[in-house]
Amino acid sequence: MEQELADLAAQVAEIQTKGDLTNTMFAELYYYLTIPLMVIIHAGFLAYEMGASRAKNALSSGTKNILAFAFVIPAFYFFGWWVYWGFPTGFSLSEGPNGISGAAYANAIAWPWGESAAYMGPNTEDQIDGVFWGAFALFAATTASIMSGSLIERIQTVGFVILAIILGGFSWTLAAAWGWHADGWLIQKWGVHDFGAAGLVHAVAAFFALGVLINLGPRIGKFNADGTANELPGHNMPFAVTGLMLIIVGFWGFLMGCVVVGGEAWSWGGNYSTIYGTPTNLGALAFNVLMAIGGGIIGAWVVTKDPFWMMSGALAGIISVASGVDLYWPSLTFIIALGAGALLKPAAAVLEKFGIDDAVGAVTVHGTIGIYGMLILGVTAAGYPALGGEGAPTINLVGQFVGSVVFIAIGLITGYVSSFVLKALGMLRVPREAELAGLDTVKIPLQAYPEGIQMSAPPAE
Repeated sequence: MEQELADLAAQVAEIQTKGDLTNTMFAELYYYLTIPLMVIIHAGFLAYEMGASRAKNALSSGTKNILAFAFVIPAFYFFGWWVYWGFPTGFSLSEGPNGISGAAYANAIAWPWGESAAYMGPNTEDQIDGVFWGAFALFAATTASIMSGSLIERIQTVGFVILAIILGGFSWTLAAAWGWHADGWLIQKWGVHDFGAAGLVHAVAAFFALGVLINLGPRIGKFNADGTANELPGHNMPFAVTGLMLIIVGFWGFLMGCVVVGGEAWSWGGNYSTIYGTPTNLGALAFNVLMAIGGGIIGAWVVTKDPFWMMSGALAGIISVASGVDLYWPSLTFIIALGAGALLKPAAAVLEKFGIDDAVGAVTVHGTIGIYGMLILGVTAAGYPALGGEGAPTINLVGQFVGSVVFIAIGLITGYVSSFVLKALGMLRVPREAELAGLDTVKIPLQAYPEGIQMSAPPAE
């Protein structure tokens, strides 16, 4: 009898081990798939910004996007990941309230030198850290792409690369440490909840871009002497609109990366949860993201009838509900997204009245709408747990407001200061002659349209 019980216990243990291994492998595959989906975001930004540029600047705009991706990834590897794990409680490197964060922890798992390098490279005993890092690295690269569109047609390439490294390697990562990490002071003290990163990715990137735009100035010809704005339309709107649709496709991977799945040490109760440890599932994304896309498009269509703003409305719709996409009922999602789509063009017009030339409306789409989404959640989800566990803080409007102010400040201050220094060093804006000639002419060894753009034949008389 004792032998039979021992054999049964061994079989149970073996099944448990196999189950844990299966969960871990599923978690690994899950995050691995988020990475190529998020790369589609960058394909979208590439097409979107090249199409929104005038023909003389098309390839220059594309080059910026390619370089942003290339430089932010190693920046996030060498110091961005360390910032996330090292600073959740503020600027102090002391341990967090759970005793698992701070300098010692960051040095142990997120520093690519010394003993911790085992976590920052191939390791047959570690199936999850690399792909989880990869998902975060793509969040970082996305922030630089958000900024990129605002600055097209007049920023220096090297200056832009430096800004992308600062934004993707530090600014958004600090916001994530404070507002995503379980020990983050914004969560622990204020109950901030930003599941889909409307504030800590989108708003931080947008207000970083705004700080840069203040120092960069508008494109030549954008504003008249009386302050009124002129349209400087891109050369290929179908290409730009298609790029926006690709961003929407990639957004599914972005939001997947915000979900914690069952697996060894990566779940609460073995189920899907948010990064805060509160329960969710992929069904929440399926219902709410689709409803947000529809609402955002319809809202922008009612106000503008412009396909560019309609597709921007789709993106704005998702961003507007991203903070609470784990909590919303689909009908509420649709209403919030509808309002976001309707707000886009009027909000962009207000920004222009202050002399800001945001070439693609990124500050409005990602910044204004990101904050709108943060605050809406504080009203509609007040009282819900912001974090998993007993005695956890709850979502509230004051906390969402405080989080919004912090995210705005991180982006605006770091963007303004870094671009101010670059401007003083003559590394921010291209010379007037180069801008007039077109950046492809002076910066790129080939032309987007060497034989010119084929125009439609005029109608027969």
